[in-house]
Amino acid sequence: MDNVTAAKELIGLLDLTSLNEDDTETSISKLCQKAQTPYGNTAAVCIYPKFISLAKQKLQGTDIKIATVVNFPQGGNNFDILAQEVWYALSQEADEIDAVLPYRDFLAGNMNVVNDFFTTLLTQINPKKTPLKIIIESGELAHAGKIANATKLCIEKGASFVKTSTGKSKISATPEAANIILETIASGRRNVGFKASGGIKTTEDAKQYLTLANSIMGGKWINKKNLRIGASSLLDDLIQTIERGY
Repeated sequence: MDNVTAAKELIGLLDLTSLNEDDTETSISKLCQKAQTPYGNTAAVCIYPKFISLAKQKLQGTDIKIATVVNFPQGGNNFDILAQEVWYALSQEADEIDAVLPYRDFLAGNMNVVNDFFTTLLTQINPKKTPLKIIIESGELAHAGKIANATKLCIEKGASFVKTSTGKSKISATPEAANIILETIASGRRNVGFKASGGIKTTEDAKQYLTLANSIMGGKWINKKNLRIGASSLLDDLIQTIERGY
């Protein structure tokens, strides 16, 4: 696939993201405007919960989903706070929720804590209505076996997507981690999506994940219900790629 063709497809798979401490209503309004490109809309915008209502106003009449984050970025284990975050996100009518796995507890083998995390989420969220993306923080898990096991757990618990990273860790998305996650999804019993996120800035970066997903899952699998790329600055490069023609 040439870069221009890839860039056009990737726009429709993009979760255009702004998760900065200095986000403002003005910056989020600009993000929502930016998500509506001459080459098609992005799949979603991914923003902090406090901006959901604003984004809904700005994106009214479009097909762009509003994704938000919970337990972010720390992947903590205070599930009273998590429950409040989920309640607020749903009360604001978030379309999708990206939740950070308590990966430190997962690494420590504290599976009762990890199970409580999923119970807290699924008590309020119906993934068939509100897609639930679980961020496993693959760069922190590091080892292939741990990444595969975390992916299997997400599949077993009913996640809609397995997502690589918060973008706040030292190591974010990598093709190696993506390969493990996609292979695990392919061997599983449920149709679960995959989201690569963190450090993906160029068309060439993003194309790696598109190519990988195509080789493992097949071309028919690739659509915004199954594959997402989370990024903040990628869209500019995708548009530049299309407009320069290579």
